[in-house]
Amino acid sequence: MSLITTIDWEKVAGLIPAIIQDNNSGQVLMLGYMNDEALTKTLATEQVTFWSRTKNRLWTKGETSGNVLQLKSIKLDCDQDTLLIQVDPVGPTCHLNTTSCFDNDNNTNAQPSLVFLHQLEQVLADRKGADPDSSYTASLYARGTKRISQKVGEEGVEVALAATSGDKAELVCESADLIYHLLVLLQDQDLALEDVINKLKQRHQQ
Repeated sequence: MSLITTIDWEKVAGLIPAIIQDNNSGQVLMLGYMNDEALTKTLATEQVTFWSRTKNRLWTKGETSGNVLQLKSIKLDCDQDTLLIQVDPVGPTCHLNTTSCFDNDNNTNAQPSLVFLHQLEQVLADRKGADPDSSYTASLYARGTKRISQKVGEEGVEVALAATSGDKAELVCESADLIYHLLVLLQDQDLALEDVINKLKQRHQQ
């Protein structure tokens, strides 16, 4: 059976709620509603389209702003009355210009840890090619792969020394330095944390 025919449309009165989740960070971005026509268009175009209850028509997210949601996967829950849609967002999802409709991007303490790592990675990517005097990250890129690699090695040693000495506070600090410099190195090599995670998933399945 196809996804559309599997949905319990009668139970949801023709409009199924769709939870939109960032495919990379796992962050919940928004909630929308779809009828069968909206879902059909989403599957055909691979850009998420909803049924707008206020406009009373189909509404493709980003049709005016350009901040579209590129479809990655759709999952139907066990009761066949809710969709989980994973996407690659292009630009901010919320009309308030924040990543998610559920929080404020400036409140880092409220963000799930993996979401913060993903956003940090985006910041580091934006620093590539920036003025070396503008930030420490930009200066690292300017000094080249050899220096960035050296910093990763140095921080790895510092992590080991902190653990050996039993200084947990120092271990946390040095681990933060190591993760930061590793993310910079990955960006320098046009790689992402997702590539590392995918390799871990692959090994886990073996």
